[in-house]
Amino acid sequence: MHIALLPLDERPVNTRLPTDVAAIAGARVSLPDPGLLPSMRSPGKVGPLSQWLLDQRMDAAVVSVDMLVYGGLIPARTTSDDTLTVLERLNVLRRLRQAHPGLPVSAVSLVTRASDSYHGDEEPSYWPRFGRELHAYGGLLHRLHLADLTGDEPPADERTGRIPAEIRSDFESRRLRNHVVNLEALKLLAEGAVDPLLITADDTAVHSAGSVEQSWLRHWARSLDPAGTLLMYPGADEVGAVLVARALAAQHGRTIRIRVAGGDPAGLDAVAPYENLPAAEGARRQILAAGARVAEDGEDADVVLILHTPDPRRTDWLGTQPVPDAAAVAATIRAVREAGAPVALADIRHANGGDPELVTALRAEGLVDGLVAYGGWNTAGNTIGSVVAAAVATVIGSRENTLDRTAARRLLLHRLTEDYGYQAMVRATDTDADAVGQRLASILRGFDPDWSIGDVAFPWNRSFEIDFTLARRTPEGLIPDETFVDEGAARE
Repeated sequence: MHIALLPLDERPVNTRLPTDVAAIAGARVSLPDPGLLPSMRSPGKVGPLSQWLLDQRMDAAVVSVDMLVYGGLIPARTTSDDTLTVLERLNVLRRLRQAHPGLPVSAVSLVTRASDSYHGDEEPSYWPRFGRELHAYGGLLHRLHLADLTGDEPPADERTGRIPAEIRSDFESRRLRNHVVNLEALKLLAEGAVDPLLITADDTAVHSAGSVEQSWLRHWARSLDPAGTLLMYPGADEVGAVLVARALAAQHGRTIRIRVAGGDPAGLDAVAPYENLPAAEGARRQILAAGARVAEDGEDADVVLILHTPDPRRTDWLGTQPVPDAAAVAATIRAVREAGAPVALADIRHANGGDPELVTALRAEGLVDGLVAYGGWNTAGNTIGSVVAAAVATVIGSRENTLDRTAARRLLLHRLTEDYGYQAMVRATDTDADAVGQRLASILRGFDPDWSIGDVAFPWNRSFEIDFTLARRTPEGLIPDETFVDEGAARE
């Protein structure tokens, strides 16, 4: 199967990860030439990217609306293209549908984030001065909307008064433009130009500008999408992999059942940092987005998705050092042992990295090699979606006799090395690529001495995320990572 992917941006989580998921099931993903993609704040070349999409010969297409109309994730927040211009760019999807009436075309569009921080590398230029105030302003607007319905006055927030009028107007104008694009994407779903449509939100909160905008989108979806195919939930960087898995599942044509469980049942109802849904509900929507079905109680499952549920203290590896919780680890280990089916493990105990105590326990109990998938990176949505995508691809590959066990092993080891090794163990102390590579090589050998690491680099020239390749040692020599190909190698 050949899937054309127009990714959210150029980072490996949006390019390499979907490709690795497809490779598990023996499928292939093609990507635009790197020269067409964005470079952090510099937008991708939207005209040539649209033409690239139209020119592909493919079995399915996965399209990021943000890339299609703005040139990528950060340009969606920072560029000043007017609303009519960006709406016109969406017509490429109508042209694609006209040219290929039966082609599966899935799309994802993001609700613009307003991070609760003063970090401005991904935001408009005024974020280092007013970022947290603008986040609070979105929360205030949400509470005012709720007050219109209930009559209850929201609490005052003195931070919002510090925002200059021109900055508030600029930011809200960008949000309005992007909200109109999301509404038009919903219209494309109603027309049948795309199916499915995901509208996801990264770095959100229960009360936020993004959350209230999702409620307005739900209003329109009730009439424009009566079948209820639109899915909205927290996530962003994992969605390309999820929709690749969905394309695989659609071609497979057989039901894939995934049961959601956790060592701490109460923790399934917890809302993780940067999210606005309980963990179990977010997992349910990720499963549906990936083309699978949630197994009911007592029903046989192909995979059990076990959540190492969020720490009630809302811990974050980019903040205060998380405190070990032996009871939580023991409960999750017990859930893995008692799953009764292959396990995909979503380690969402802490934001921005895995739980070292859990991984240590998994190794001590001999449970690592039996996992279908593991993830523990960034937000709960990022982790859950990537784990579900790998699990779906594994089930399909096993059923279709196309399973690439080396690709599956590579992705499992990659996520363990990055999410546990780098994000939780190495990032806080080392930022030199050579030093990081040496430490990660040692961590990788602890999981599997037959694999080696190379090509260590930092996307966007920052230590927040990392890129590397894995190669397997054999008597004949190293077998390199060949799953990540650029468009030049994939064009037909």
